[in-house]
Amino acid sequence: MSATENTNRAVFGLHGVTGMLIATVLLLSILAFLTVWGISVQQKSATNFYDPTPITSNLDNVKADSKDNAQFAFVDAK
Repeated sequence: MSATENTNRAVFGLHGVTGMLIATVLLLSILAFLTVWGISVQQKSATNFYDPTPITSNLDNVKADSKDNAQFAFVDAK
């Protein structure tokens, strides 16, 4: 038997089945969190959608380079 031989072969050690299960549970919990978060953001956006009317209603007075263009800028939905 050589001195460099690996004699530590614990199947349920942290580098074995237990580590795999911990990593799997961690990844699945991240997936579940992101899915629930994405669904909630989508539901909020569906009831509070963007209204482009202030921008598209009258663009006749918009100049190519003017500070007055701020009144035509995108405004967050309320």
